[in-house]
Amino acid sequence: MNRELLMLVEAISREKNVERDVVFGAVESALAQATKKLYPGEVDIRVAIDRDTGVYETFRRWHVVPDEAGLQLPEQEILLFEAKEEMADIEVDEYIEEAVDSVPIGRIGAMAAKQVILQKIRDAEREMLLNDFMSRGDKIFVGTVKRMDKGDIIVEAGRVEGRLRRSEMIAKENLRNGDRVRAMIMEVDLTLRGAPIILSRSAPEFMIELFRQEVPEIEQGLLEIKSCARDSGSRAKIAVLSHDKRVDPIGTCVGVRGTRVNAVTNELAGERVDIVLWSEDPAQFVIGALAPANVSSIVVDEEKHAMDVVVDEENLAIAIGRGGQNVRLASDLTGWKINIMDAAESAQKAATETDAGRKLFMEKLDVDEEIADILINEGFTSLEEVAYVPLQEMLEIESFDEDTVNELRSRAKDALLTMEIAREESVEGVSQDLRDLAGLTPELIAKLAEANINTRDDLADLAIDELTDITGQSADEAKELILKAREHWFAGQE
Repeated sequence: MNRELLMLVEAISREKNVERDVVFGAVESALAQATKKLYPGEVDIRVAIDRDTGVYETFRRWHVVPDEAGLQLPEQEILLFEAKEEMADIEVDEYIEEAVDSVPIGRIGAMAAKQVILQKIRDAEREMLLNDFMSRGDKIFVGTVKRMDKGDIIVEAGRVEGRLRRSEMIAKENLRNGDRVRAMIMEVDLTLRGAPIILSRSAPEFMIELFRQEVPEIEQGLLEIKSCARDSGSRAKIAVLSHDKRVDPIGTCVGVRGTRVNAVTNELAGERVDIVLWSEDPAQFVIGALAPANVSSIVVDEEKHAMDVVVDEENLAIAIGRGGQNVRLASDLTGWKINIMDAAESAQKAATETDAGRKLFMEKLDVDEEIADILINEGFTSLEEVAYVPLQEMLEIESFDEDTVNELRSRAKDALLTMEIAREESVEGVSQDLRDLAGLTPELIAKLAEANINTRDDLADLAIDELTDITGQSADEAKELILKAREHWFAGQE
């Protein structure tokens, strides 16, 4: 039987052109699987075959875990103090082994053993082909459509297959068997059977890589694509930067008579591409990203990472785009939240903010409307600014003398202290698990406490619209916070 085992290994090794050790490993795995079936629990079995004689031994083994960790898998683990009773010098993460009876090859059946072995060989061949393909460093997968698999498209390149999921295809694109396909390699998932390379034609990275192939100046380092935003199959924006003053970044990406950008557009089913000049100045970057709309004025809110962009009536529809496409892509491209408004809306918002600021200063600083308006006109928007901006800046205000400035700063500090004490008192009933939740600021906690949301579970039970009503956050921010609050539910289930 040992000779037959060696002959089987030798035959499969030659037939499949793989190392004998790979075949031996497959045989050991097959024998270990067969042995496990003899035990009621989920035990850990190791089989060792002598490569020269074919003699094999079987061991049941236990993984050594720290005493404080406890046994998560009692059939496969042993605590350190128990393991040391059998082997004094053993350490955590080592194994205690016990020899057990080996399963004869005849018991599992020669054909069954061969099938298991051949599957292991196929897996090894597949991994070898995949490693060889990935070692080439290609970012774009080029192949032909082989078949459909539950809505996904399997693309074949030689003997390697990639999976293009429906969600990663270009909208309205209809690919058929035999069609030539190019797609971005996003990741490799070895747990997927057959096609472990995950592909995408809708990812921004795909467009960036297509431009890299069409525009040699990018590969040479003269140009750089800083960001990309896509509505796949319809429209996209890329932001480019030139590292050489002699090179026009937009013109270079467009190419002579549009040859370069047209090559990318044709590959992406006619997707239009706006090429935008990247700028270190966020406001200038946003203005460029909103092209072809002309911007009248722009207000940057660093704290909220948002910009209010004012355009005239003629440019309003262009700035927003069909279905909000233009402003959405500009926001994705720049990373800033962009609020488009006309002059009337801007004036209304400014008036509302001025009224709110006036009310705040008159109430908290105990000043009249004239003093409050002076502060607003000088650019002050909060009590913190009044209290802590450099003294010299306030002394430069013509309407204020030094005594007035010192009095205003003192009142602002007192008001902030009073508000902080009130906030602390209002959140006394808030549980520590809610206070510790990532993303919750003291201001948000105070708003939640005011709405009687005092525990993490209280927050987790809220609907998105309920939370936005309480905190004034955007729907996306509220959704993210609620999901964080619910994480412990799923951790408990696991």
